[in-house]
Amino acid sequence: MKTQRWQRRKHARIPEILDAALACFAEKGFAGTRMDDIAARAGISKGTIYLYFDSKEAVFKALARQSIGAQLEHVLAHVKGAEGSSAELLRFVIATLGGFVGTSDRVVLAKVLLAEAGNFPELAEFWRREIVDRGVTLFETIIRRGIARGEFRDVVPAHAARLCIAPVLVTILWRTVFAQFDETPYDYRGLIDTHLDTLLRGLAVPGGGT
Repeated sequence: MKTQRWQRRKHARIPEILDAALACFAEKGFAGTRMDDIAARAGISKGTIYLYFDSKEAVFKALARQSIGAQLEHVLAHVKGAEGSSAELLRFVIATLGGFVGTSDRVVLAKVLLAEAGNFPELAEFWRREIVDRGVTLFETIIRRGIARGEFRDVVPAHAARLCIAPVLVTILWRTVFAQFDETPYDYRGLIDTHLDTLLRGLAVPGGGT
């Protein structure tokens, strides 16, 4: 019994540490946050954190993988082997990612990254490799699929893929920087829906449908 309780507590530590780290990064930025700050926020010793993470960078990467990375895994699993139309796949992926960044407190990670990428290029490289590149590749794959099946007109997949990502980036920027000045909360879902309508009309083969 003692072993089981210890194991449950051990597994609970990581979410506690990551939640504390997120709060510290949001409040102090990456450079201003120390492992001591994360430990104090989590109510544990700094030595305990090092049982799970060997550096502050490792904590940040774990947060990224647990949040945005997990969402990418979710949509990749759905898209793999899907039999629906390419337009339906784009709708699913963009709506899912857009819904996540429109509601999750994890979007602060992107703000932290943008603010401090110049001083921590290894974090920017990590984000590019594990988040951005995977997302772009996913969208390029769907665009190419649509072109090959005659569902989309012949466009440059690399450009179209980045257009797919655009509303996700706008939502992140707006929520983390400009939302504090809005007199009324912005309709992020409306942004995603409008983007999808415009994007799919632009991709549609003349005379065809989406």
